Amino acid sequence: MATKWNIDPTHSEVQFKVKHLVISTVTGQFNKFEGSLESDNEDFDGAKAEFKLEAASVDTNVSDRDNHLKSAEFFDAEKFPHIKFTNGKLTKSGDNYKLMGDLTIKDNTKSITLDVEYGGSMVDGYGQNKAGFEITGKINRKEFGLTWNAVTEAGGVVVGDDVKLILNVQVTQS
Repeated sequence: MATKWNIDPTHSEVQFKVKHLVISTVTGQFNKFEGSLESDNEDFDGAKAEFKLEAASVDTNVSDRDNHLKSAEFFDAEKFPHIKFTNGKLTKSGDNYKLMGDLTIKDNTKSITLDVEYGGSMVDGYGQNKAGFEITGKINRKEFGLTWNAVTEAGGVVVGDDVKLILNVQVTQS
């Protein structure tokens, strides 16, 4: 029988990094998200994964930039309130895992593969089974309809195409 694990948002984070003006990196995060794993195995090999976050919860610590990211030029959070990862499958790869699934941003769905480092599992002070994962990968934002950009006077672009994803996730067995 499959065991279900739910993301603990209090002990998890969803971050992204993207080049700005080619010379520096902007880091942001999403503050509202949920997700789960369903596994038949104690080592999570073959686990099914689903994840959903609220596009309007994007946070880069600059409110003007956050509002631009929420606008129709980027996430269009009013029309497309969620970013979803579905049909996910966790597969053991050496000491780590690969997470393959479908990422949907603004009605654009692409299959992606992410690297997963399993941090281990334990029982917390309340008797709840917990497990931790660090999930990393890279996507091209233009493949998901995030095409806004501007050109600087020197001919460079304001926002890079590649977006690094970093998720530190703690799950609780339900």
